[in-house]
Amino acid sequence: MRKTGIVAAVLFVGTVWFANWLLARYGVVSIGFGLSAPAGVFAVGIAFTLRDIVHRTLGRTAVFVCILVGCILAYLIEAGGTIPGGLVPIAVASAAAFLFSETADLAVYTPIEERTFLGAVAASNVVGALVDSALFLWLAFGSLAFMEGQVVGKLEMTALALPVLYASRRVVRTSLA
Repeated sequence: MRKTGIVAAVLFVGTVWFANWLLARYGVVSIGFGLSAPAGVFAVGIAFTLRDIVHRTLGRTAVFVCILVGCILAYLIEAGGTIPGGLVPIAVASAAAFLFSETADLAVYTPIEERTFLGAVAASNVVGALVDSALFLWLAFGSLAFMEGQVVGKLEMTALALPVLYASRRVVRTSLA
């Protein structure tokens, strides 16, 4: 169980780098349904579920440490500078979005998790996706033009993760709950 949590924590923090790399490498991409979003959307989408696994297996303190490390990493990564029209460099937008969206995810997840782990993951991922999308797009692009694509792309990742979590629920349980 602890090993699962440590792997999830490393992957969780790593999604910050991966999301920034995807954006720098591919820019804006199609995410299906006629929608587009910055390419990092899929990495960020899985980050919310990984955060919930870290919480479930290692506890809230580990989540706060991961969020702090992720914010520092996001800030240190320079993924393409500032986008024309953006209010701040991508690294700053990424760090701010990560901090606030992951904290919002935590706030929603915590009270629901004791009743239903999968429900907590689903609810907190929706909130995290909305906060992350709005904040990142506004700061990095100076616009919410990709909002729908961002949210749908992130929730696609949640939809893929929920059956996997259900199938592996014995691995992702803990005495912390």
